[in-house]
Amino acid sequence: MSSIVGQLVEPYATALMSVAKSNNTTEDFGNQMRSLIDLLKNSPELQDFLGSPVVKGEDKKAVITRMLGEEVHPYLRNFLMLLVDRGRILFLAEIAQEYLALLRKLNQTVLAEVTSAVELNDDQKHMVVEQIKARTGAHNVELDLKIDREILGGVIIKAGSQLFDASIRGQLRRIGMSLTVG
Repeated sequence: MSSIVGQLVEPYATALMSVAKSNNTTEDFGNQMRSLIDLLKNSPELQDFLGSPVVKGEDKKAVITRMLGEEVHPYLRNFLMLLVDRGRILFLAEIAQEYLALLRKLNQTVLAEVTSAVELNDDQKHMVVEQIKARTGAHNVELDLKIDREILGGVIIKAGSQLFDASIRGQLRRIGMSLTVG
């Protein structure tokens, strides 16, 4: 994230966290932010619509209201309307990501990007979480699971600044490097 975008995003995420804390809704807002991020990822048309300077604010608000239904907390709905009014709704995904980063910090949670060749089952996910807790000292772990068939097997885990490559592709690369060095 560029520093200019960060300067725009951080105050909004911090303000939303403040509202969430004072209303004991930090986790609810976090879940709703995750849903919004998924929605935006899966709908480039929605991203374009919300980011378009040609579309009127009232139209954006109407779409947001219809899209969210009654499930969204009224404070979060008001926050989204404020973003439309201030012309910042196009940064919604970044604001949501920053809010989730603040929530992880609050909960002493580390975000771990886990890349595997196939989908992990529940036991494997649990083992990964326990390994990350042991390596990082975190109380909680949030997994961001990705599938990349090119790693052939095993997993690649990135947690904070730590990278643990237990993929077959990584092992083959290390073997190849040791053969060329020796």
